[in-house]
Amino acid sequence: MATYAFLGLGVMGGPMAGHLAKKGHDVTVWNRTAAKAEAWAKEHGGKAAPSARAAAEGAEAVFMCLGNDDDVRSVVYGEDGALAGLGDGALLVDHTTASADLARELDEACRKAGRGFLDAPVSGGQAGAVNGVLTIMVGGEAAAFSKAEPGMQAYGRTITHMGPAGAGQLAKMVNQICIAGLVQALSEAVNFAQKAGLDTDKVLATISKGAAQSWQMENRWKTMAENKFDFGFAVDWMRKDLGICLEEAKRNGAPLPVTALVDQFYRQVQMKGGNRFDTSSLIVNLRDPG
Repeated sequence: MATYAFLGLGVMGGPMAGHLAKKGHDVTVWNRTAAKAEAWAKEHGGKAAPSARAAAEGAEAVFMCLGNDDDVRSVVYGEDGALAGLGDGALLVDHTTASADLARELDEACRKAGRGFLDAPVSGGQAGAVNGVLTIMVGGEAAAFSKAEPGMQAYGRTITHMGPAGAGQLAKMVNQICIAGLVQALSEAVNFAQKAGLDTDKVLATISKGAAQSWQMENRWKTMAENKFDFGFAVDWMRKDLGICLEEAKRNGAPLPVTALVDQFYRQVQMKGGNRFDTSSLIVNLRDPG
């Protein structure tokens, strides 16, 4: 069993760290809200540290799952940051969905300090984290990936090394681009079925077994039809992710016309007060165009 640290105990990080503890690893956690870290330690039998640096000291790998680029920098750098606590041969693994530029920046900072780094964003949402079946896309050196993979297996079902630092984040951008288009199409389909007077449950249950099938359809059509959005991945976070995609596309020249349009549809949901709605809430724009 290994000695790990986990930084950030939100709806994703808390369950992920919990799976590490369930596998018998020695886990120390840190969270900005100390009470949350203490509660986690009480529940899972690990330890709560007073700072990111303290959590990282003695750990073979430090896993992070935070909010955005600025959050990551604030936790990694500085006298009390994770990088200051990393020992010889230790790894920093960032599960945050962030920019590829940040991944390359952290990779360089870790190299200069003689430490390893992986960018490893995840897909599967809160349910995937709770059930330990996340998809993990990893960028960084192959040797670092081999060292960190056994730990990630505690909460990852599919773990793939995508290439050098930044490749994990770029792969996650591909994932979010796909989801954006799928959710809008599913929203239009569910709304169309309802307007046409069809038995929506019967229609969607049928076509989800054919060529139209997707994870979004299998897991979200019923709640969309019932106007339920108080769960899952929030619109605010999806807009953050799509913003990263659109910025990267400006640099590499890839046109993203549908993604840019769906990003604005999510903005409309925010304007209707749906900031914390699940991403499947795009359908509210079709029901209430105003």
